[in-house]
Amino acid sequence: MKPFMRSQLERYSQRLEELNFLLSREDIMKDMTQFMSLSKEHADVSAVSAPFERWRRRNADKEEALSILQSEAGAQGIDLQNPGSNEMLDMAKDEIAAADVELLQLEAQLQRMLLPKDPDDSRPAYLEIRAGTGGDESALFAADLLRMYTRFAERMGWRVELMSESQSELGGYREVVLRIDGTNVYARLKFESGGHRVQRVPTTETQGRIHTSMCTVAVLPEPDEAVAVQINPADLRIDTFRASGAGGQHINKTDSAVRVTHLPTGIVAECQDDRSQHRNKARALQVLSARLQEKERSERAAKEAATRKGLIGSGDRSERIRTYNFPQGRLTDHRINLTLYKLSYILEGDMEEVMTALEHARQAEQLEELEVGGLYK
Repeated sequence: MKPFMRSQLERYSQRLEELNFLLSREDIMKDMTQFMSLSKEHADVSAVSAPFERWRRRNADKEEALSILQSEAGAQGIDLQNPGSNEMLDMAKDEIAAADVELLQLEAQLQRMLLPKDPDDSRPAYLEIRAGTGGDESALFAADLLRMYTRFAERMGWRVELMSESQSELGGYREVVLRIDGTNVYARLKFESGGHRVQRVPTTETQGRIHTSMCTVAVLPEPDEAVAVQINPADLRIDTFRASGAGGQHINKTDSAVRVTHLPTGIVAECQDDRSQHRNKARALQVLSARLQEKERSERAAKEAATRKGLIGSGDRSERIRTYNFPQGRLTDHRINLTLYKLSYILEGDMEEVMTALEHARQAEQLEELEVGGLYK
């Protein structure tokens, strides 16, 4: 293990001891806010300290086995390059080999744990799907993507809430916005932002020709209220209108849907899913805040991308990230050159392999950045 990495891990062990002491104090146990904050930090630090402690134990086991190997060979005058048959030496060598394998695994795990973390990873997310080029076929593909992400969320045990929708005549969606809440939602979904291309024969195609259509997906972390973008009410135009789509007689009687426009940027958010105009307005403002925060994030990312082109990409909606080829049953993620011939399963929410490959690619990218920066030298 490189010295810098080990020194970083030693700090985790020291911090764990400090936290154990702090959490045992009566004054902190009485302050629930502080106690919960320290408890969360304790869980995070323990997650790193535990495998590091295991690494230290296995490293000590290896050192002990090496010592036994050398002393036994020295006592019997055995050449370790050609030791012959010796039960004690064989046991020591087996222990060293087993320790080496586990040490490599633990070191790789700990290295990933030390990578910089996105502070938004644990937050809920807004997932927006918009039909692009391709007309009705693009809108139908948007419905397929909605089903795919909804099924994936069900597999993950996440909660999905429909924020707004604009349906097309053939049953697809021109636009649909979801709010997804659960464990590490943004961390798993953030690499989905970008252009999604579909190649298939549309149901309306009489000649059997394959058409290409596009949808764009944007994944936005729900802003933390403590650090959310502050919006000046004077910068907003709020319009109310009658909800569209399914909903029975209610949609024809009340102007419950709300559209909020941020005048300085032209960013628009609307919500019509609830019968309450007040709740729709609150939800639309939440989405608007997330979009404004994402605009700031994108501008920062653009500046960083000017000096470094990321493997995973910027997440810009105009960037084509993935192709869904129905005739071949193929999904290709162009950012990491991943091709899977299990499209029907993926569209039913079996996205784990794709998500994991993207996460590992990002981790490899971060490790390369750290090594280039000399962090692990």
